[in-house]
Amino acid sequence: MYAKKSLSEKINNEKITGLLCVSPFIFGFFLFLLVPMAISLYYAFCEYNILSPAKFIGLANFKRMLTDETFFKALKVTLTFALISVPLRLTFALIVALVLFRGTKATGIYRALYYLPSIIGGSVAVSILWKRLFASDGLINKVLLTLGIIDDSIMWLGNSKTALWTLILLAIWQFGSSMLIFLAALKQIPTSLYEAARVDGANSWQQFWKITLRLITPNIHFNLIIQMINGFLAFTQCLIITQGKPMNSTLFYAVYMYQQSFDYNATGYGTALAWVMLVIISIMTIILFATKKLWVYDGGM
Repeated sequence: MYAKKSLSEKINNEKITGLLCVSPFIFGFFLFLLVPMAISLYYAFCEYNILSPAKFIGLANFKRMLTDETFFKALKVTLTFALISVPLRLTFALIVALVLFRGTKATGIYRALYYLPSIIGGSVAVSILWKRLFASDGLINKVLLTLGIIDDSIMWLGNSKTALWTLILLAIWQFGSSMLIFLAALKQIPTSLYEAARVDGANSWQQFWKITLRLITPNIHFNLIIQMINGFLAFTQCLIITQGKPMNSTLFYAVYMYQQSFDYNATGYGTALAWVMLVIISIMTIILFATKKLWVYDGGM
């Protein structure tokens, strides 16, 4: 007969201890992620407005999208925003990382200053500040008028041709997190590779193209996926700065979902829009992973 183990002995068991440590995450994962996702999936097939019980209507919400011009407009605006802002953000992040790679006594301060926009860039306060900067009587117009570049104030946020670009500039300004990832990747490249390349007569551009860029492609791939998802889910900038105006030229997909769910009391339709966005992001992510072997360096020679 085996003696019964005490409670303390059972808890000291590695498997039990591991399960106890991970149980808060498992509980939170099911309670705050899987359960809400399952409920939202059900609501996507319902006519629901929070104030009344959900009524199952099948695929009606998804069929409605096919005739919803605003849906296609919001999707086009979001795709344009993501496809322009993400490459430019990554480009600026890499350039700044290359500049900061040459360590100086003030490098730590520079890193913090460049990373700061990524922390506060999505906040309401910064969005309000950005709105004031590009107002008709804002700082941007005052500087341009003082320098004689323009003769009259430009309606940056009131013109459908320029409004989206103000939001793209705000997104590019938030390159700090990508910059830090690139900077960490640059420090992992052996200096012996550059020394060997210089001995072989490679110039700075050839070293960058053949060594630096090739070895940081895994980091570029990672940043591209993360920033692409963030680009598709952009919300605060549009809601605070332009509210999707003028003429829906800056109407982001996430803002359109919000409007349908809370402004127009069409929560069921808004939920269906959310699931369509999830499918779009999933497809884009799968494409990036599927094409990874074509351009991402895997460590082989």
